[in-house]
Amino acid sequence: MSTSDSSLPPQPPGDGNEGSAVLVSALETAPAAIYCLSAETGPVWANARARRHGTTLPVVDGHPVADLVDRVLRTGQSETLSGPLGTDGPQTTVVVRPLRVGGGPGALLVLGGDTADEDSAPWPLPPDDVVEQAQLSLLPPSLPMLPDLLLSGSYHRATLADAAGGDWYDAVPLGGGRLALVIGDAVGHGVPAAGAMSRLRGAMRSSALRDPSPGAVLAALDAFAGQMDDVEGSSVFYGLLDAGTGRLLYSAAGHPAPLVVGPDGRATSLPVTPRPPLGSVPGTVTTVVEHVLGQGATLVLFSNGAVAGADSDPTDARQRLADVARKVLAMPGAVESDASAGLAGAIAEGVRRPHGWPDDVAVLVAHRRATSLEPLRLDLLAVPSALPGVRRRLGSWLASLGMGEQDRVAVMVAVGEACANAAEHAYRDTEPGPMSVAAHVDADGVLSVTVRDEGTWRPPGRDPGDRGRGLLIMRQLVDGVVLDEEHGTVVTLSLRLRRSPDVDPGHAVSAVRAVVTVDRDGEVPVVRVTGPVDELSAEQLRIRLLEASHGGTGRVELDLVGVGLFSSAAVRVVLAIARIARDERWRLVVHARAGGVTRHVLEISGLADLVDLR
Repeated sequence: MSTSDSSLPPQPPGDGNEGSAVLVSALETAPAAIYCLSAETGPVWANARARRHGTTLPVVDGHPVADLVDRVLRTGQSETLSGPLGTDGPQTTVVVRPLRVGGGPGALLVLGGDTADEDSAPWPLPPDDVVEQAQLSLLPPSLPMLPDLLLSGSYHRATLADAAGGDWYDAVPLGGGRLALVIGDAVGHGVPAAGAMSRLRGAMRSSALRDPSPGAVLAALDAFAGQMDDVEGSSVFYGLLDAGTGRLLYSAAGHPAPLVVGPDGRATSLPVTPRPPLGSVPGTVTTVVEHVLGQGATLVLFSNGAVAGADSDPTDARQRLADVARKVLAMPGAVESDASAGLAGAIAEGVRRPHGWPDDVAVLVAHRRATSLEPLRLDLLAVPSALPGVRRRLGSWLASLGMGEQDRVAVMVAVGEACANAAEHAYRDTEPGPMSVAAHVDADGVLSVTVRDEGTWRPPGRDPGDRGRGLLIMRQLVDGVVLDEEHGTVVTLSLRLRRSPDVDPGHAVSAVRAVVTVDRDGEVPVVRVTGPVDELSAEQLRIRLLEASHGGTGRVELDLVGVGLFSSAAVRVVLAIARIARDERWRLVVHARAGGVTRHVLEISGLADLVDLR
């Protein structure tokens, strides 16, 4: 039985018996989450607290509650578990007892019990009415990383559910170092507003890719909004920025003007020609304004929610936002690459009212570097002892770009393979010769790392064993690998840089992430996963599997015993690694609890023929 796919009955059942009605009423308002589960159909009833959480069950003390339920259904024996929620959450208690449901096997699940009160919950609450899930899923999954520009984006849902939905931002790379920076507010609230936002964002991207000039984009959005009742009246700010020169062309339709915070900390508002919201006055002329964003300056785009509240004068609200932006940007190290990802979130937090956000808040920050990022160049002797120095200096340089850990690991492993090949094979039977490592990022945020030697390339034999697999490893870890054997050997690795936007941890769709570790103590490395594997965790899992298996060239095992939620993204990762293993003539071993949800997902996904399930 899966406890992650079924929907919960909205109302408790009743048989007309007065005593049953009293009992059901008491259970309905209980402070614990109570589920009645059928082995055949999943949840058949859940009380109010349980319905707030949905059907995806958490991990308690390292044990997936879903696996606990499956064990009770299988054995008919009661189970009790107490411990911290997730990895370091509050203490909670789980009780699962066998129960006959509809004449078949079932279970009664009580989660939280004596540890939960009306103001607490046994695990983080899901978004109200799925508004936040819809909103976050429609925002850009990543932001481009350019050598001259640091970007940060953040969305915070309104504290009251009936005020949430509709604010959005985007950053669209257009080539040649140009970038469309956009922020807007769709009309209304809730899921309909999130849907309108999605359509508006899609129309904007389509228009910007055809003609990115502000006049052309706003004219296209005006026409689009005039045909869509739920989009008409939406506000938007659109800017076209050349990251290399700082030249910004922009227009706004019914939207507040962004802030510019200079290197000296002075904050000013960009001048904006007033213009009606999208689609509200057909034929409106769009005025395009130009501004040069200086080196070291920061552009702060924000939605109306950032200046919403009970201020007697709107000027006070803008001044408060400006003060917050100045304070955030003045913090030591705030605009350094590895810290800049949190700028937008910090600004949004800074304008939060004592009782939360009265409206959604979206913030997009673009900081133009004070100095251009210098390329990296290392000249070395092609010997194994040079490799630790390459890893150390390359890792530091990559961190200065603001790259996330997973991308850094992937690039460093791929470059390490290229350097190891040069050190081991380029000058075989001769004295070691020169090797160089050069890295740079182009105007559009594509990282290129070139490893060059003056030796001789030796293609792998028909059965190279543990050697000759360097190219395979590299191709699994980066976007592109080019080999040039014209003068010595030159291996060029490329990867488009992206950064995940900042998500408010108090309103994240999945507050508990999987923990992925690599155990190298045994004969074969074991990648061990604990917790729910969502899309973000699945990417981490992919990198760790490739790292532990040297790009798929060596055996590795996967331990999923501690996994509760196993998403479709995670299934794709296991499938990809299993195919690589098959091509390399080894078989991936996957450990999953017998009778558990994760094993069931793997079996119905057709993976049993590609992996050894244990």
